[in-house]
Amino acid sequence: MDTRELATHGPVIPVIVVERVEDAVPLARALVAGGVKEREVTLRTPAALAAISSMVREVPEAIVGAGTVRTAADARAARDAGAAFAVSPGYTPALGAACRDIGLPLLPGVATASEVMAAQDDGLSFLKFFPAVAAGGVPMLKSLAGPFPDVVFCPTGGITLDSAPQFLGLANVAVCGGSWLTPADAVRSGDWDRVRRLAAEAAALRGAAA
Repeated sequence: MDTRELATHGPVIPVIVVERVEDAVPLARALVAGGVKEREVTLRTPAALAAISSMVREVPEAIVGAGTVRTAADARAARDAGAAFAVSPGYTPALGAACRDIGLPLLPGVATASEVMAAQDDGLSFLKFFPAVAAGGVPMLKSLAGPFPDVVFCPTGGITLDSAPQFLGLANVAVCGGSWLTPADAVRSGDWDRVRRLAAEAAALRGAAA
């Protein structure tokens, strides 16, 4: 897949931390029921890779990516787990080459103009702006639009349901990432109806960029 396709499935990509493998499938189903097909499962816990595999196997309508991919080994593990794409917090040419070599589409993180240029040098023009709020938020993205009219961003980090429309309203933003769809307490307690409702609210932001 081309990572730009992610923007066609909805305005928000959930950024998920899975602590227990048994939560993966009901969580994935709750997101899909709320109208959110894509999701980024971060490689921040021992359960992450197994969670990705479970989602891919049991919830085929979901589009599952791996987040916090930092090394070639991470990329290979994500690919082997069945991830359809990778998301990285930053970018290095080595990581870009590793993902190309194994055919794993990469959405790389950038926070500065220099990092945007480095990613563009390797043929990447759909980039994750991270950490979005801490790195300057909407004003920074507006500033980047001038010198980089050919770059599209997925801002992630510190974005909420209330602030997402401000980001989605920018011409150079196609989709945003958010962790608010899967609160830790809701996942821990198995409150999948709450996750479904949060997903539905996020899916309703589809018109925010219009």
